[in-house]
Amino acid sequence: MSVLDQSLVSVISIVGLLLGSPRWLRVAQREHYVAGMTTKFALRWWTLIDKPANPVSFVLAVVASELTIRHELNLYDLLGLAALTALVAVYFPLGLSLKGRTSKLEWTKRLKRIAVLSYLLVLALTTIGLTLHIGPLFAGLLAMGYPMIIDLAVAILKPYEEVAARRFVETAAKKLASLAPRVVAVTGSFGKTTTKGYIASLCSSTMVTVASPASFNNRAGLSRAINENLTTGTELFVAEMGAYRVGEIESLVGWIRPEISVITALGPVHLERFGSEDQILKAKSEIVKGAKVVVLCVDYPKLELLANELEAAGVRVWRCSAGDFRAEVCVKSDEEGGLVVYYSQRRIGYLPRQELSSGNIACATAVALELGISEETIARQLFELKPPPHRLTTTVVENSGIFVLDDTYNSNPTGAKHALSVLAEKEGAINRVVVTPGMVELGYKQYSENYKLGQNIAEVATHLVIVGKTNKRALQSGAFDRSKTEGAKLKKVIDVSTREDAVRWVRENLHSGDVVLYENDLPDHFA
Repeated sequence: MSVLDQSLVSVISIVGLLLGSPRWLRVAQREHYVAGMTTKFALRWWTLIDKPANPVSFVLAVVASELTIRHELNLYDLLGLAALTALVAVYFPLGLSLKGRTSKLEWTKRLKRIAVLSYLLVLALTTIGLTLHIGPLFAGLLAMGYPMIIDLAVAILKPYEEVAARRFVETAAKKLASLAPRVVAVTGSFGKTTTKGYIASLCSSTMVTVASPASFNNRAGLSRAINENLTTGTELFVAEMGAYRVGEIESLVGWIRPEISVITALGPVHLERFGSEDQILKAKSEIVKGAKVVVLCVDYPKLELLANELEAAGVRVWRCSAGDFRAEVCVKSDEEGGLVVYYSQRRIGYLPRQELSSGNIACATAVALELGISEETIARQLFELKPPPHRLTTTVVENSGIFVLDDTYNSNPTGAKHALSVLAEKEGAINRVVVTPGMVELGYKQYSENYKLGQNIAEVATHLVIVGKTNKRALQSGAFDRSKTEGAKLKKVIDVSTREDAVRWVRENLHSGDVVLYENDLPDHFA
């Protein structure tokens, strides 16, 4: 086969790669450009047992690519094999769309750099294949292995991205130092965004307050928040800090330098990335370095131990709790369904809405007290607290009268248990439904935690609607096992493929007075 014929056959596979590339670039973007994650998700999708067309199509495309090195095949046969590979690259794996449902591809400058470099790598490798007279084989394998090329591009560009981000960080650090607001930093396995919002609400009537927007909780997001939002006269900056690995928060506090640091919770969230809960604690506790005051929710034993260690080292610690009256700040539910806020075992405030997070309120109250906000002001501002969007917010659908609990932002074992307790209070509803894909990134605990979630759902819900395949087996097993015990409420388990299918089922089967809890909504790059 001539070089021209090889090139023509190779181009067909490469066109398929280019047309299908947005699918995998979107996965890389959703996974925060961590090298290796795009390949990891690709392997999950290509090996889906519940979608046998995916592994079959992948094998067919790889075999078709390998057949292109057969000397007895004519040009038309080779073109057909390349076309098969191209079609698989564009239309498969089934279930992972090009455009996306939960988040669209955003062509940021960083993503454009990654895309261009990945395309150049594909071109270079295909050229090498052509010089070895196996260009169509290289092109076909690259079309199917493009996620690995993206991860390679991410790894190559990482040093550049570090340098580019440093310029924005340096500008933000100088601005923060010149404006000199008091700084509160908030982290935790969950509850970061909620607590940040509560702190801003409690303090905003007394201090000119700026909180980092949305979930801008990494170096790029926080530097942008400071550069764009802090102005002359800002008295308080509340910074949410997240981490996917040890060392990230330590880097943040090195230039943000919080006066008060808060850890809201400790649990197995992102256990898949960290590997162990000890590593999670190590990463989160980096936030206390250099802080004069530390606020901890001591309902978590490891945070109680951290509180003891910090106090022994001379650090001022506020112990907070969602129920332990011995804590310095405690928020407990009363018999009327409200929440009572206690400071040093004295009642200082009350909230009528129990769906708000007690532990997060306790931490926010401690911060406000430390900042000098009066108890009277705190008591008044407590009534202004609202959960962030999609964090156990409540609505009644106007046309149908269905009561909706929206807890779709994310999910963790503690938060899911709290959401189910709120659902359980709706005793007057004939149908109490939970719609969930389960919880993810829990590492070796993922099956067991979702099994427990299924059990807990069976105790309070009449129907469980499982979305997708990721945690289907664990949720089903837990729900079925508990549904056989005395007192279980569960009547039926329904499986659907997408969130849209679940919403359609709810609209068709529930009526006025029924209640549905939407617990978590996974990004659509999860199977």
